[in-house]
Formats: sequence, C-alpha cells, structure tokens
Amino acid sequence: MAREPETELPAEFFGPLDRSPGAAPLYTQIARKLEGAIAAGTLVAGTRLENEVAMAKRIGLSRPTIRQAIQDLVDKGLLVRRRGIGTQVIQRPVARPVDLTSLYEDLEKSGNPPSTVVLSHRVEAADAEAAEHLGVPIGTPSLHLRRLRLVGATPLAVLHNVLPAPFTDITADELVSTGLYETLRSRGVVFSVAQQRIGAKAADSAEAELLDIDTGSPLLTMNRTALDHSGTIVEWGDHCYRPDLYSFETTLVSR
Repeated sequence: MAREPETELPAEFFGPLDRSPGAAPLYTQIARKLEGAIAAGTLVAGTRLENEVAMAKRIGLSRPTIRQAIQDLVDKGLLVRRRGIGTQVIQRPVARPVDLTSLYEDLEKSGNPPSTVVLSHRVEAADAEAAEHLGVPIGTPSLHLRRLRLVGATPLAVLHNVLPAPFTDITADELVSTGLYETLRSRGVVFSVAQQRIGAKAADSAEAELLDIDTGSPLLTMNRTALDHSGTIVEWGDHCYRPDLYSFETTLVSR
C-alpha cells in the first residue's frame, strides 16, 4: 500500500496556547486541538502526522509535551503509532451486527463510506474446494474475487469470494462502485439464509502489507455461505478484518 505523506501542522492550527497559572497543561491543550480536528474531519482516518521533533519545533514546545499529547490520543483510540509509518489517525472501530448484510452496506449505514480496490477478478473452472463451497460439479465456471475494503485511507478488510456460473458476468467496475450483495440483488437474487463462522488467525505477509499491520498480527475472520430464497448457494466468502477497527455484534436471547 502506498504510504500517506506526513501532514505538517502549523502553529496557527493550534491557535494561541494558554500559559497562565491554572490553565490546562500544554499537552492537554494540544491534544484537545488534535481531537477536535479529528472529530470535525479536518484530520481524516489515515492522516500521518509529522514526527514529534518536527511538530515540537514548529509549535515552539518541548518534545515531551508533544509526546504526552500524542499518547493521550493513542490511549483514546484516535491515533496509533506504527513502526516504519509513524503516528497516524485511525478509523473509529466499526461494530457490525451479525445479519445477512454485506460489509459495504454496514459501513454505509454506520456513516463510514467505504471504498474498494479489486485485487483480482477471474473466471475459472471450480476446483474441488470451490465446487464443495458452491455445491456445484468440479469444473463448473465460477467467479473468484479478492478485494481490499477501505474506509477513507485506512484499510479494513481483505475479502475473498467465489460465485457460481450465473454471476460470472459481474465486472470489477461494478464491485468498485457498489457492494457485492447489492450487485447480486440487481441480478434478481433474494437472500434468504447464510451459514457463517467467525474466528481468528495470524496475518500472513501479504495480508499484513495490504492492511498496514505487522506480519503475525491477529486478524478477525469470517467465512460465509449465502443462499437465496430457493436454497441455491449464491456466494461463498472467506474474509479477514483488522480487529482494532472492526468487530461483530449479536444479541443473545434466553430460551
């Protein structure tokens, strides 16, 4: 993934600081300015802040003061420090209900407009594994998709889907402009039920690079087989998510 350039914040960004007796500590004032800019969308998810030394010099404060301000926002889950990347504004965690919806739809409903990078899009004969997942004979044409889902500039999930022959005409452009489930509905699919399993695993090197995390970092996983109203399998998915930004929610009812 291409790295975002560092954002230099001029002294004017922080406005006049109150140095009078009894005023809030300078690091608190700096943290409040940054937090306000994040809340207002001035500093969007994925923004990389300049290093502490440069920021301290620009504002005319000590490095420990800036470090404490940054740490306050790291503790609040608004910033993250990553080796080799620096300090970055992170996407607010997304809690997804365990419903028969797509990630694209859930992000839109939560006010986090998603974007998509199609990593691979190919039609090929179903091998034994794909055929088993789709409930079709080996060799049947199937569409294999791999996509990266982002919110702003922040990568959130790597999505792998396999679809049966009736949907091999779905284009990469459609998947960039809308979600997979909406695309399937436009082709007449009425979703009825899905079998889903949620788990966890360690990120391999390819997943780590795509998601801007370290190799071996924990990932949340979800496998799903979705069926339409006739009981026909319409898609199988194998997805992984950054757990610092994403979770599943469900309601439990006593019987």
